[in-house]
Amino acid sequence: QNYPLYIRSIPTENELKFHYTVHTSLDVVDEKISAMGKALVDQRELYLGLLYPTEDYKVYGYVTNSKVKFVMVVDSSNTALRDNEIRSMFRKLHNSYTDIMCNPFYNPGDRIHSRAFDNMVNSMMMQVC
Repeated sequence: QNYPLYIRSIPTENELKFHYTVHTSLDVVDEKISAMGKALVDQRELYLGLLYPTEDYKVYGYVTNSKVKFVMVVDSSNTALRDNEIRSMFRKLHNSYTDIMCNPFYNPGDRIHSRAFDNMVNSMMMQVC
């Protein structure tokens, strides 16, 4: 339904800017999904790749078979990140999200408040920085 369940940014000074970037990228995700059409039906997951670059950041997207959208914003100056690393980071996020969904105390659609998910996201962000 295009409302964020989890947003994390480092540094936190520009957090509002990242919220805006994530929300605007959801339109691009929807456009890419509709452009691919029936090819999506057979796939279990979909790595959308680079959604769009800005002057300072690159925005990547990923969609699961249940239409959960993941958006990742990475600093443009980070040339060490390749497409394969971004794809594996999305797979880790997807696996951690699946673990949260398997928790009987989690209500689908609620904001994510999980220490394990936070730790996984923090470790991924530390590897990138």
